[in-house]
Amino acid sequence: MRRLALGWVLVLIAGCGAHSGTAPLSVGASPDPQSQVLGHLYASALRSTGAAVRVEAVDDPVAGLDAGELTVVPGFTGRFLAMFVRDSAARSDRAVYRALAGALPEGLAVGDYAMTAEDKPALAVTKATATAWGGDALPVLVRHCAGLTVGGVAGVPVPKAVGQCTLPKLREFPDVAALFAALKARQITAAWSSTASPDVPEGTVLLTDGRPALVRAENVVPLYRRNELTEAQLLAVNQVAGVLDTDALIDMRRQVADGADPQAVVDAFLDEHPLGR
Repeated sequence: MRRLALGWVLVLIAGCGAHSGTAPLSVGASPDPQSQVLGHLYASALRSTGAAVRVEAVDDPVAGLDAGELTVVPGFTGRFLAMFVRDSAARSDRAVYRALAGALPEGLAVGDYAMTAEDKPALAVTKATATAWGGDALPVLVRHCAGLTVGGVAGVPVPKAVGQCTLPKLREFPDVAALFAALKARQITAAWSSTASPDVPEGTVLLTDGRPALVRAENVVPLYRRNELTEAQLLAVNQVAGVLDTDALIDMRRQVADGADPQAVVDAFLDEHPLGR
């Protein structure tokens, strides 16, 4: 009986040791400030459940997720969809999300998307141009399609058409400062930016999309490995969608770009916007 009791004790000790040595969950993020903000935000959500979590900076987080090297990868619905279905016709936030959910390979799943947090491509014009056109919505630009000159930062992919308007060949600039300087100098009619960019200068108007959407939606969303998150962990991940909005994303992205620690920035945000409330 003593030997049997001793055997059970050893089994229990071994089991406890195995549990304490469980590898932490891994959240993937690319090195850029916005991805770092999202990575630390979702990592903090997972830590709120008591899980050990690390944020890993990698060049291709989705490849790491697909290979089983990462557990969660946050990003944007449209960009994720383009990785799996290059020519999808989905444009609205709901349609893009549904198309993404249906396109994921076996082993991957998608969490809730943030309806109020996006970073979709947006065309910027001067206030004078918006006034002359009589509005600040994308359909107004479509009506002035003929004669447009459009610029963008070299290497940043942008749409080639907006609704029925096929855009002219993009004029490329080395950086955002040069792009908006050209817009201000009227060397171009419109400049490609995005709805969560912290670099849009005063005196510039981002043309708003409408319904039906003319530009593909880009809402914040997490991808994750199936069967690797507990129910509580998945709930915490999905709660991010309820507290994050575009203004907060812009602010946090700006702080990190200016040199702030991403975790400290995210902690301050979550102090003011607790998950689950």
